[in-house]
Amino acid sequence: MSTLMELKDTICAISTAFGSAGIAVIRVSGSEAIAVVDRLFSGRHRLSEVASHSAHYGTIERAGTTLDEVICTVFRAPHSFTGEDTVEIACHGSRFIQQELLRWLTDAGACLADRGEFTKRAFMNGRMDLAQAESVADLIAAESAAEKDIALNQLRGGISGKIGELREQLLTFTSLLELELDFADHEELEFADRTQLMDILQKAEAMIKSLADSFEAGNAIKQGVQVAIVGAPNAGKSTLLNALLGDERAIVSDIRGTTRDTVEDTMMLNGVLVRLTDTAGIQQTSDRIEQMGIERSLQALRKAHIVIELLDSTDPQPVVDEEELGERQVLLRVYNKKDIRSQKSEISISAKNRDIQPLLTRLEEEVGRLTQHSDSVLVSNIRHYEALSRAAKALVSVREGLEDGLSGELIAMDLHDALDALGEITGQVSSQEVLNTIFERFCIGK
Repeated sequence: MSTLMELKDTICAISTAFGSAGIAVIRVSGSEAIAVVDRLFSGRHRLSEVASHSAHYGTIERAGTTLDEVICTVFRAPHSFTGEDTVEIACHGSRFIQQELLRWLTDAGACLADRGEFTKRAFMNGRMDLAQAESVADLIAAESAAEKDIALNQLRGGISGKIGELREQLLTFTSLLELELDFADHEELEFADRTQLMDILQKAEAMIKSLADSFEAGNAIKQGVQVAIVGAPNAGKSTLLNALLGDERAIVSDIRGTTRDTVEDTMMLNGVLVRLTDTAGIQQTSDRIEQMGIERSLQALRKAHIVIELLDSTDPQPVVDEEELGERQVLLRVYNKKDIRSQKSEISISAKNRDIQPLLTRLEEEVGRLTQHSDSVLVSNIRHYEALSRAAKALVSVREGLEDGLSGELIAMDLHDALDALGEITGQVSSQEVLNTIFERFCIGK
């Protein structure tokens, strides 16, 4: 990743997806961005003479050779994504043209961008905070409407606004406590009202708890709700997977033990990504290969949010011990083959005939419950969750210190710990190592 000094370089990269396309976009950003492109661009006006946020048709050429016809859009600092002068070149999407244009730009004075360097510059130049910068990568990677909504909310400052308001209140009180330390010889002076701080603490702890509690729903949306289909051999698990997907994804056979390994695929339920896992039939066996498949079935069962235990209505053989499931796991007992024998069950289906609406209805309900939260802001980033947990722990120490009548100096230390943890979320407190780790997961060109 670039150091802070290297952020002064003018960088370039392909911003559209890799491969051939109708149109590709090459982004150039930095103090010399307009000058660099001007060395190659031929149009009615030089780009150095045009207004910001304007698009211009012309050609890219050098030494009498024309590479392509393009449209260059100019964004002048600070009113651009990065906060720097930026030119976006829309060219034809030939892979040759894209790579050749990058080569010409580097010859003209630009450097190839690192992963996430455009967004990193936006953060360093104050165009967005760190939580918003991370949401850019989340928005690009979004696989569902719900995941897109979370990322867009973060990009618009959802969590940043709450954290900023909270930090401002705690910072004001911390400064008053530290002011008291400057007048330590006058013990009777008290600038920070302890009763007011206790009130602020209660509200802060409630807000942090609400945000931290939302991580379960946010993470389920971001990673996808995990659903494991388990049961005895020949219960119809693979047939059910195919029915849920509306496709012949898994091999189906009357031979017991056809599925020896897990088969995974995804579906959408009300805008939420659901990750389905078809598993090997669970039974006692001495076959080593089958034992390996069963162990993978049990692993899928343990990590699932929702466990569908599929039972053959003609010969129900339960394999799931409900007491061994996690506290937050949901078990749905589903009776299959109702076309052969009907069972008195809330969820009775025929996977073979794709008569599975009772199961779909319950799945929609459980997925909705898992991904709902009363707070409008959902935390889906593990880094944010860990920082919130540390802030909550520090605030507990502050409250206990107030109740025990500790000195302002000790209380201020715990308040600083809380402020630092919250500041890590938005980037007000961050190390170069943390920044590098975050931006290295971005694609080049963003």
